[in-house]
Amino acid sequence: MTIRTDALIVGAGPCGLFQVFELGLLGISAHLVDALKEPGGQCTELYPDKPIYDIPAIPVLNAQDLVDALLKQIEPFNPTFHLGEEVTVVRPLGEGEGFHVETGAGTQFQAKTLFLAGGVGSFQPRKLRLDGAETLEGRQLHYRVKDSSRFRGRRLLILGGGDSALDWALELSGTAESVTLAHRRDEYRAAPASVAQFRELVAQGRAQLYEKARATRLHLDGEDLSAVTLSVEDVERDPLEVDDLLVFFGLAPKLGPIAGWGLDLNRKTVNVDPEKFQTNIPGIFAIGDICHYPGKKKLILSGFHEAALAAFAAKAILTPGKKVHLQYTTTSPIMHKRLGLTD
Repeated sequence: MTIRTDALIVGAGPCGLFQVFELGLLGISAHLVDALKEPGGQCTELYPDKPIYDIPAIPVLNAQDLVDALLKQIEPFNPTFHLGEEVTVVRPLGEGEGFHVETGAGTQFQAKTLFLAGGVGSFQPRKLRLDGAETLEGRQLHYRVKDSSRFRGRRLLILGGGDSALDWALELSGTAESVTLAHRRDEYRAAPASVAQFRELVAQGRAQLYEKARATRLHLDGEDLSAVTLSVEDVERDPLEVDDLLVFFGLAPKLGPIAGWGLDLNRKTVNVDPEKFQTNIPGIFAIGDICHYPGKKKLILSGFHEAALAAFAAKAILTPGKKVHLQYTTTSPIMHKRLGLTD
C-alpha cells in the first residue's frame, strides 16, 4: 500500500521535528522517516546530555530535553513517524503529483512535497585507531555520552578539540575525579568562550590540558583499560592512569542514497535557494546541516528559520494560486483548534 501525504520529512532531528510544527501551522500534515530507531537525530544518538546554550529565551537545556520539548510541541499536529527506515528511492512523478518515495524496509509514499532534514546524511564517529580500542568500545572507550552519571568519580581522558570535547570536559569536570583534555593542535574548533572557561579550570588546578598531543598507546590490565600513553610535541610521556577514554574526533558524514537523486550537490551538502530553501528540484526542500547557501551557519536555530520559510514555499505549491497568509501563533485558528482553544 502506498501512503499518500502532502509532506514527507526525511530526518527526525530537531530541524525535522520543527518542520512538522511550521507545516502544521499552515494546515499541512506530515510523515517523518528516519534511519534511527528513535526521534532526535544526532542530539539523541550522540550527545543527549550535551548542554545547548543558543536556543532563544532558554539559557540552557540539554540536547535530549530539546528533542522532548519539540516532540511535545508538535503533538497537536499528529505527525506519523517511520523510524528505523532509510529512504532509498526518490522518483519524480507527473506534474503536480509530487514524488514516489521508498524506504529500505519497503514502505512506499506518494508525497506532494519532500523535506530533507537529515543532517549530513548518515553519520558515524571517527574512531581511535589504536590496538585494543575496538574491544573497549562501550565499556571504557566512548564516542558519545548517553548517561553522564556513569563518569562520576572516574578519571577521564578526553581526546578532541571541538565543541563536543570542550563541552563534555567542562560538564564532567564537576563530577569526575579528574578530567584531562588532549588535543592534537593548540587551536580549537570549539567556541572560544568554552576554551577560555576550560583554560581557567586548568589554571585553578581542576583539570589538565595537553596541546599538540595525541594518544599513542592503550594500556590494558587484563581486558580493562588502565592507562593511556600520550605523545606531546612528539615526545612520549609516562602513561596517564585513566578509567574512561572519551573520543570526539568528529563525524564522518555520508550522503548515502541522497547522492543519486539528481540534486545539485555541494560536496556533502545540497544547494538551496535561501528564499525558499528549495533545491534544484521543485517540491524538494532541504533544511538544517544538509543544505548549503551563501552565509550558511550549521546551527540548530538557523535550521528552525529555514524550516519556517520552507513551509511557506511548500504551502504555495500545495495550494497554487492562493495567497499564503502569515498567521502568528497567538492568532492562528489552526493552532487554537488543535489546542482545543476554539469550538
